[in-house]
Amino acid sequence: MKSWNDRLNTAGVNGLKPTPRTMSDVVEGQPMLVPTARQVDDFIRSIPKGVEMDVRALRTALAIEHGAEVTCPVAIGYHLRTVAEAAHEDLERGLALSDIAPFWRVLDAKTPTTSKLSFGAEFVAAQRKREGLKP
Repeated sequence: MKSWNDRLNTAGVNGLKPTPRTMSDVVEGQPMLVPTARQVDDFIRSIPKGVEMDVRALRTALAIEHGAEVTCPVAIGYHLRTVAEAAHEDLERGLALSDIAPFWRVLDAKTPTTSKLSFGAEFVAAQRKREGLKP
């Protein structure tokens, strides 16, 4: 089985394509970014310490950065978990907190992805508290 870091670094099919159907807050036909996990990781690393961004704002910012109107909500959900799990693997291997993607700036107690993390929501809450972010 692939590690989370293997998944993060696997070249994926990404790019812009028309939204196939209306779902969530995307409308059929809108130019939609389907990002790779690495693109999501890189973007999260650009969020400054002490600044939080919810998933919807992340999707909007990624779309704008890549010339789309929306970002695929399904891909974001999957990749947010990949980024968080890969970062936690890096911590377990001895990397410093400052060297991993600060996924807690996007994930919080209410984000569905947080409850799926193998290491639990407590780590996310602790990092958010350390940076002065809302739980």
